[in-house]
Amino acid sequence: MSDGLNMSRRIRRTPYTSRIEKVGVRGFSVVNHMLLPKAFQPTVEEDYWHLRTHVQIWDVSCQRQVEIKGPDAGRLIQWMTPRDIGSSKIGQCLYIPITDVDGGLINDPVLLKLAEDHFWLSIADSDVLLYAKGLSIGMGLDVIVEEPDVSPLAVQGPKAEDLLAKIFGENVRDIGFFKFDWIDFAGTRQLIARSGYSRQGGFEIYLNGSHLGEQLWDMIWETGQSFNISPGCPNLIERIEGGLFSYGNEMTRENNPLEIGLGKYCKLDGSIDFIGLKSLQNILSEGIKRQIRGVLFNGGRCTTCSTPWPIMVGDKKVGDITSAIWSPRLEANVGLSLIDREFWKMGQIVAVQMPENNIASGKIVKLPF
Repeated sequence: MSDGLNMSRRIRRTPYTSRIEKVGVRGFSVVNHMLLPKAFQPTVEEDYWHLRTHVQIWDVSCQRQVEIKGPDAGRLIQWMTPRDIGSSKIGQCLYIPITDVDGGLINDPVLLKLAEDHFWLSIADSDVLLYAKGLSIGMGLDVIVEEPDVSPLAVQGPKAEDLLAKIFGENVRDIGFFKFDWIDFAGTRQLIARSGYSRQGGFEIYLNGSHLGEQLWDMIWETGQSFNISPGCPNLIERIEGGLFSYGNEMTRENNPLEIGLGKYCKLDGSIDFIGLKSLQNILSEGIKRQIRGVLFNGGRCTTCSTPWPIMVGDKKVGDITSAIWSPRLEANVGLSLIDREFWKMGQIVAVQMPENNIASGKIVKLPF
């Protein structure tokens, strides 16, 4: 294994890591203190075209679950998020921003409602478990907050539904987008959702029981051979083209959900109460100062954006590129950016200041690309 990491108990392996190594992973990153494969194909473009055409199996165990259950479970979750969860239904997935008292984004997980008093938060890369525990103790709530032994395995791509229907039965096709149901696997009941970190369609199996990981991987892998299955991982080209944001890149605690374009998930009329309500109301009344936009720019094939790249209009810095890559489909560089209000209109001409003072001409465009 050539992962470039100094492995220790501080970095957790997943139930699928042995299989990931077997199929030739080319490196790892770390999310939520756990391994996330970052490459299998020789180039990100090869992986991109395969994902858009066939089907891939992704180890996304790093999407750790924060389990919240008990009489006050709903109350705790509502306190953490500006999204109104009061009308949520069992079997539904909800994308919810989680904020602090200043309206800063702590995380942007998917909420899965298992029962009226039982939820999972499928989290991005920050310690939501500790945040939720602290709030529950401080508020004196009757609730249990813990991390269950649940490790998601994603099956993504246009052939994902056919593959999983062949394995688990035709009922898989009836699962609606951002809904979940239950499947039988190895004598256990497992949750499967129509969701995933791509725009190509697919499912995520929330495997409860890490001892079953290799068995689940093997079943999908073997059946998937006739579907041209490949190991994969979240693809940077596809993510940026699809306008999918990454916590830690497009947003951190320094950002609020309104500037990240998540205003539709924020109920600020006072009908619900949550920890960042007053702060977000103030931000809204004062006016949003910047917002996420797409940027299409030239300058040859850009490198990946490991640090923000300044966006200029004349001599004025008006924003930052937060993620960028060459798009083989559009034959141009594509980027996600935070742009000042005066310059975020569609078609605005900008200059992108890439490394080594490489200046590229670009324009503001709608998302997704």
